[in-house]
Amino acid sequence: MQESFYKFMKVGIIHFMAYPDTMKGEGPIVETITKIAEDDFFTAIEITTIKDPAVREKARDILVTSGLAVGYGAQPVVLSTPLNPNSLDEDERKKAVEMLKQCIDEAHYMGANRMAFLSGKDPGNVQREAAVDALIKTTRELCDYAEMKCMGIAIETFDKDIDKKALIGPSDLAADFASAVNRRNFGLMVDLSHLPLLEETPEECAWYVKDHVVHLHVGNCVMKEGHPAYGDAHPRFGIEEGENDVAELANFLEAFMDIGFLDGERQPFMSFEVKPLKGESSEFVIANAKRALNQAWAMI
Repeated sequence: MQESFYKFMKVGIIHFMAYPDTMKGEGPIVETITKIAEDDFFTAIEITTIKDPAVREKARDILVTSGLAVGYGAQPVVLSTPLNPNSLDEDERKKAVEMLKQCIDEAHYMGANRMAFLSGKDPGNVQREAAVDALIKTTRELCDYAEMKCMGIAIETFDKDIDKKALIGPSDLAADFASAVNRRNFGLMVDLSHLPLLEETPEECAWYVKDHVVHLHVGNCVMKEGHPAYGDAHPRFGIEEGENDVAELANFLEAFMDIGFLDGERQPFMSFEVKPLKGESSEFVIANAKRALNQAWAMI
């Protein structure tokens, strides 16, 4: 394709995955956000909670000055607590809602126009329908709260039975769920890394979610048990025994062009979710992802 991919998407990086020492809201946050802000390959960044208000303010100043579009992921917050957004215990569900409302407040302060989260675990066949109903209630409450701040909400689809074992979930269920939420500021976040774990092709996923998708992640996964990156570990593109490389990335982007999502007008987020394994450099893994996109785009 002759036209630049910047016409079709905001090209982002998930800061807390590329630099996992920052995932808990601590560590070298300012230093690593600075590295991304200085790299004009990226037009967007996705961050998560930052515990220290002074560090948060410094990070916000960097993001404002750099002109990066900002997304906010509450997934690490959900995964690091026992709180479940689709809990059948109403008190626990309400606590999860309050926690996620605090994330919306922080996302708004940091300049994000959308907050993403993930569902709790799939409770199994007997309780699944009730859990979906609870998650619909949670998501509507979050959407209504976010709308007061002119923000959107997204839920990311994860694997059902390998690693995160999340309620949402397979793309067909996710699409039905999004329809049931029925909020104009709500949509789905889809990740290339999760499709092999869900046993879905990009084409299948794209057609299921075409009326609800708002945000893309791209990365890799490993399905071989015993591998250091087995499951939902987001290793670099092309890793040995991995599922995704340049060709798979090109196929994924093409599938979302075919449904009209990457239409050259909306410029949605398309962010790399890649994480260095032990002994690997964050900078090398980020460079690997940038090369993969350059090569994949040339194939479309």
